Amino acid sequence: MKKGKRYAEAAKLVDRTKLYDVQEAVSVVKQAANAKFDETIEAHLRLGVDGRQADQQIRGAVVLPHGTGKKVRVLVFAKDAKAEEAKAAGAEFVGGEELIPKIQKENWFDFDVVVATPDMMGIVGRLGRDLGPKGLMPNPKAGTVTMDVTKAIEDIKAGKIEYRLDKNNIIHVPVGKASFTEEQLADNFQTLIDAIIKAKPSAAKGQYFKNVTITSTMGPGVKVDAAKFA
Repeated sequence: MKKGKRYAEAAKLVDRTKLYDVQEAVSVVKQAANAKFDETIEAHLRLGVDGRQADQQIRGAVVLPHGTGKKVRVLVFAKDAKAEEAKAAGAEFVGGEELIPKIQKENWFDFDVVVATPDMMGIVGRLGRDLGPKGLMPNPKAGTVTMDVTKAIEDIKAGKIEYRLDKNNIIHVPVGKASFTEEQLADNFQTLIDAIIKAKPSAAKGQYFKNVTITSTMGPGVKVDAAKFA
C-alpha cells in the first residue's frame, strides 16, 4: 500500500537498522506523530510463546500510571445493590437480562469495557458470540468479573488496559496519546512491560520478547531493544 507524503517524512525520523532504548523510541514516535488529531501511542509485542498451548497463554490487565488519554465507557451487568453501586461508581450503563436483545438484535455496542458480577455470568454467557469476537467478554483474569464493581470501574477509568496474545502471539495495546510527555509514555510503557514479565508462563522457553515496537496511529513503527527487558 502506498504511503502518503506525511508518512514518508515521518519515516525519515526512524533508523530502521537500529534498536532504540525506551526513552529514544518514545521521543522519535512523538516527533513522528504529526497528524491533525491526538494520535494514540501503541505498543506491539511479539512474544516467544505458543498461545495455542494452555500453559503458555498470556492474558491480564494493568493500570497505566498516567492513563490512556481515552474516555472509557463502562457497561456493568449487575442487579440490586450491586447495580446501584455500579451507577454510583460512574458506570455509563448498568443492567441485566434486558440488555441481551438490545445487543443481539439492535447491534448496540456503545461501550468499551464490560464488567459483570459473578452471579450475572449466566446471562452474560449468552452474549459470548456477540462480545467475544470484539474482546468485550468479562474475564476474572482481567478483573472484570468481580463483586467489587467500584474498584473495577475506578481502575478502568484510571487507565486500566487488558492485554492478551492474538493468534500470532502478539500483544497490541495503547500506552497513551501523542499529547503525553515523553516521561508519561515511558512510565506507561515500562509498567506494561513489567506486567507482561510478571505474567511470563513457566512453560515459556528461550527468548521471551522476540520483537517490541512502539508506534503512533498514523506513524511508522520504532523498534525497541527487547534484550534489555530480559
